[in-house]
Amino acid sequence: MPDQQMELELPRCPHCMVAKPRLTLAWQTNTTDHSGGRHRQWGIYRCASCGGLVTTAALGQALGLVREMFPEPTIVDEVIPERARRFLKEALESLHTPSGAIMLAASAVDAMLKNKGYKEGPLYPRIQKAAAAHVITEEMAAWAHDIRLDANDQRHAEEEADLPSQDDATRVIEFALALGEFMFVLPER
Repeated sequence: MPDQQMELELPRCPHCMVAKPRLTLAWQTNTTDHSGGRHRQWGIYRCASCGGLVTTAALGQALGLVREMFPEPTIVDEVIPERARRFLKEALESLHTPSGAIMLAASAVDAMLKNKGYKEGPLYPRIQKAAAAHVITEEMAAWAHDIRLDANDQRHAEEEADLPSQDDATRVIEFALALGEFMFVLPER
C-alpha cells in the first residue's frame, strides 16, 4: 500500500483505470473509536482525470502508510488462467475505450471456456455446453451471451447498435471477473 501524502501514488485510478493518475489530497481528518482509541488519519483524494474520489485511512494521527482504501483497486486473481487473466487486465486498463474493453472482456470469457475444455466451434454453443455440464449456471450463461452479443456489436460495427458507455464496459468487465471468480478462484480455495 502507498503512503498518504499530498498526492496519492497508485499505478491506476480505481475508478477510471487511467495509468499513473494524479490523485491530489482534497480533504483529511482524524477519527477515533468510541473510547478514544484506534486513531486513524483519513484522506480523500480526487482523480484529475475522472473526478472520482479515493478514501484512504492510515493508523495514527498523521498522514502515513495506507492501511485501508475505498474503493480498492481491482485485481485480477493469479489463479485465473494466464490468457484470460491478461484479457481481463487489458479490459480493465482500457475502460476509457468502452468498445475495446467490451471486446477484451468477451475474449476473457472465451479464454476461460477454452481453458475448461470448450474449444470447438463458435462461442454460443460453447457457452450452452458449459451451462449444460454445470460448469456455469444458466444465469451465467445468459450473462455470457449478453457479453458475446455486446462484443459482436462492436466487432462488426453494427450501425443500429448504440456505442457503449464506460458504464456498459464496467458492467461487462464485472461479469467477466465474476465468471473468473466462479470458475477458477472459488474452486481453488
